[in-house]
Amino acid sequence: MIRIPAAIFTVLTLAGLAAPQGSAHAAAPAQAAAQPAACPAILNKTFNRLQDDAPQNLCQYAGKVILVVNTASYCGYTPQYKGLEELHAKYAARGLVVLGFPSNDFGKQEPGSSKEIAELCYNTYGVKFPMFAKSPVKGSAANPLHAELAKATGQEPKWNFTKYLIDREGKVIAHFPSKVEPGDKALAAKIEQAL
Repeated sequence: MIRIPAAIFTVLTLAGLAAPQGSAHAAAPAQAAAQPAACPAILNKTFNRLQDDAPQNLCQYAGKVILVVNTASYCGYTPQYKGLEELHAKYAARGLVVLGFPSNDFGKQEPGSSKEIAELCYNTYGVKFPMFAKSPVKGSAANPLHAELAKATGQEPKWNFTKYLIDREGKVIAHFPSKVEPGDKALAAKIEQAL
């Protein structure tokens, strides 16, 4: 056993680099190493929840596989809400979460208030996955998450219901255009692989 002079040991202890010998705190560094990783930078963002505007930090989804979708109420792709909810329900127990971001960027197909959007989502399509307040998803005005998703994939949303898949470590692993339905085999395969 190495003996550390008392003065140096006191300095190390105060700096959190040493613990009294024989102390339960001596195991703390090993326990700290076993803790889950910090929130990935891509998720360290706050958005207001659709139904009540309560601020929600996306770090609460760290460690999950995330499918981010920009949505709209009056689009030919709007029935995809049903399939997205089915995906969310099917894989939630294994760690998938679908996050919906309404946007009025394409064809002005999301003109309503948060209350109107929420009513359509919840009452018409039975959406239970997390939905956030309306925000831009393209160009210089894009919300911070979509700006990072576009940068990571080189693919900005071209229309409503564009999908991005983020793995458990916070890495963007796939981009799917609007026409790819939630039940698409390629999308399901990517989700399965990430889970």
